[in-house]
Amino acid sequence: MAEHRIMIVLISMLALCASFSARANGPTVIDPNDTIGVDEAERPRIERSRTERSRTERPENKESTPRNPDVLSFGFDIRSGPLEDARQYLPFLEYLSEKTGHRFKLKFTSKNSSIVEDLGRGVVDFAAIGAVSFIEAYTKHGAQIIARGVNKSNKAEYRSAIVVRPDSAIGSVAELEGKRLAFGSVSSTQGHLIPRIVLQKNGLMLSDLRSYAYTGSHLNCANAVIKGEADACGMQDTMAANMAEQGLVRILHMSAFYPSSGIAANKNVPPGVIDDVLKALLAFDPLGAERTRLYNWDETEMPNGFQAASPADYGELQNWLVAFGLLTTGQ
Repeated sequence: MAEHRIMIVLISMLALCASFSARANGPTVIDPNDTIGVDEAERPRIERSRTERSRTERPENKESTPRNPDVLSFGFDIRSGPLEDARQYLPFLEYLSEKTGHRFKLKFTSKNSSIVEDLGRGVVDFAAIGAVSFIEAYTKHGAQIIARGVNKSNKAEYRSAIVVRPDSAIGSVAELEGKRLAFGSVSSTQGHLIPRIVLQKNGLMLSDLRSYAYTGSHLNCANAVIKGEADACGMQDTMAANMAEQGLVRILHMSAFYPSSGIAANKNVPPGVIDDVLKALLAFDPLGAERTRLYNWDETEMPNGFQAASPADYGELQNWLVAFGLLTTGQ
């Protein structure tokens, strides 16, 4: 049984690498020491370099291989899933490499870590990160926010959607009392914090629900509703809109707008490198010059590019985290 699971994962990894075979000689690589949370017992690692073809192997000692100081590691919060997210970020990192002159590699967060800890410990230099994760990385580890994603309305903000099945009798947020609610990750802004804010503003606490569960991602959250395992789900607005158009879910409520996800750096990244990356982010044109190289970039939280950001942008969300007991003021 274990052999079958390993084979399935290996095939998935090879497919991911093959999808970018045309760019295999470019500057972007996938960290060869990464593990992906697909299988608890056997999680393969993948390596793509300029001179070697894609291959998979089982890691022996994750800490035994030293980091290459000439390569910048780029991590990310999970949105759809590790493989789908990687397909979106790989061509983006190729753009950053070409624009800045720095070489980037994509770094998967291990099952036993988090993007916050990876930024704090210097495992990654940069990360595509949600507001909640940034606030935690900033207050605990001094992480730096560089830019915020710009949405399809050319604003650096996003919303959270609460969705139900198309045939659900639930007609308002207030009617979620006594119902089963699914969230994404506990550290998700659109998949947890904003839905909690929506509940609070409608007079509901978690204790007013029949049950609630954290599913780990926006896609898993939506699937819980589709399969009837939850009555409602709080999730990313763009993904919810796409699913609603397909008739898979019905949007019960759209939240107010809050500062969007962005690109953060750990505190030890040199200012000159940050300046290089910021310039590249502000020049990034996913609707024009870079459109043909990107993969489903319109489904990300920065479909129209980026604008400069500062920690002050996230002040209101930080206050909500404290109010919910999800962040202590002493951090």
